[in-house]
Amino acid sequence: MSPRVILGVSGASGAALALDSARHLAQMGVVIDLVTTRMARHTCDLELGPEATAELEGLADVIHDGQNMGATIASGSYPVAGMIVAPCSMRSLAAIASGLDDTLLTRAAGVQLKERRPLVLLAREAPLTLAHLRNMTRVTEMGGIILPPVPAFYLKPESVQDITAQIAARAVDLLRLGAVQAAAWQG
Repeated sequence: MSPRVILGVSGASGAALALDSARHLAQMGVVIDLVTTRMARHTCDLELGPEATAELEGLADVIHDGQNMGATIASGSYPVAGMIVAPCSMRSLAAIASGLDDTLLTRAAGVQLKERRPLVLLAREAPLTLAHLRNMTRVTEMGGIILPPVPAFYLKPESVQDITAQIAARAVDLLRLGAVQAAAWQG
């Protein structure tokens, strides 16, 4: 049976991170449950174009309405291997850090924490305020992983796509589902 992963997409800038995460997961044969916030689709369309947004949705096996608090992924009894939120806005981060399960994305993230499953947040903001840093600390203390989308310049990326693909591969690798996807430092 293929592992199942929740891919959450917030409205923060960085929609390419969501698309590349979905591509890596699909390539591994992972079943993808996609949940987005209200602004996510707008940001995807703006940054990537409607064709790429359609590709993201096409890679998902299940697309959940972000306001449907009765969806399967809102329950700890729904078996998933973990969740990636790519990108993760500071609003979503704050809600997760506070246990404010007010959208399906934040509820699903909270479920991962309570069930002690991997939760990887590609927190997207710069510069950071003290509130952002404290929210990151709170999520980390609860067992979540904060993965700022920082390029691995030592790999000498030739394009933005190289950068987003590598960051997404690192996020997928943190779920520990199989073979390592990200290029490694060679020393």
